[in-house]
Amino acid sequence: MTLLIFGKTGQVAQELARRAPDAEFAGRAAADLTDPAACAALIRRMRPGAVINAAAYTAVDKAESDAATAHLVNADAPAAMALACAELGIPFVHISTDYVFDGTGTTARAEDAPTAPLGVYGQTKLDGERAVAASGAQYAIMRTSWVFSAHGNNFVKTMRRLGAERDRLTIVADQIGGPTAAADIAAAALSMANTMTADATKGGIYHFAGAPDVSWADFAREIFAQSGLTPEVVDIPSSDYPTPARRPLNSRLDCAAITRDFGVARPDWRVSLQDVIKELRA
Repeated sequence: MTLLIFGKTGQVAQELARRAPDAEFAGRAAADLTDPAACAALIRRMRPGAVINAAAYTAVDKAESDAATAHLVNADAPAAMALACAELGIPFVHISTDYVFDGTGTTARAEDAPTAPLGVYGQTKLDGERAVAASGAQYAIMRTSWVFSAHGNNFVKTMRRLGAERDRLTIVADQIGGPTAAADIAAAALSMANTMTADATKGGIYHFAGAPDVSWADFAREIFAQSGLTPEVVDIPSSDYPTPARRPLNSRLDCAAITRDFGVARPDWRVSLQDVIKELRA
């Protein structure tokens, strides 16, 4: 099966490249996501066996002042991709986010829970989900959260840098979610694409996040412990760390459906963190 993957430099795309070296990867030079028609044209021209969209506009705060670009990349581009996949009768796997929810409450949200994004980023991702679902394609939308890896900019790399520079760090403790390694997301996306190719009945919206759920402050404590760093971590509320875009306080995701339909178990992010830190040290 020829696999076409949108994205080349992002955290998940780089992990997909490790696991699917024979796949075709479409970076900006091949298909700019601000040109949805070009993305669809590439799919029609290549006629792959399946498509994974691992590219997105992920600058959550910048999206507040750049809504048009965020919508092009997060909504219009996946919509065009999904329509092209529907025309060719091939599976489409699309990666989304916990930011489609408002973050209220304390329970883990299932896939059919009401959506209510707090900002532009979350709204554009939700718009993309809705367009994909309406496309007529065989699709799987994977909502995930708190992505980390040895690549790019992410919380793990930032904490390791700050933990080596400072004796004391104040970190938000009232946002709770499941840190998810890009490697685990990549493996899950490939498993979904393979299963959907073999079984046309598979698909829908799924949640996938690392376990156990944790606060950013406690996530940082584990990063420091595994990294051999000893800064003091002081818990603070989100109100003490204002950002242009509001973050959901509750990012807990119920991941039972992806295990039921695809056999993909919720990974222990602490184990995945060991691999990332080992790679960073190397």
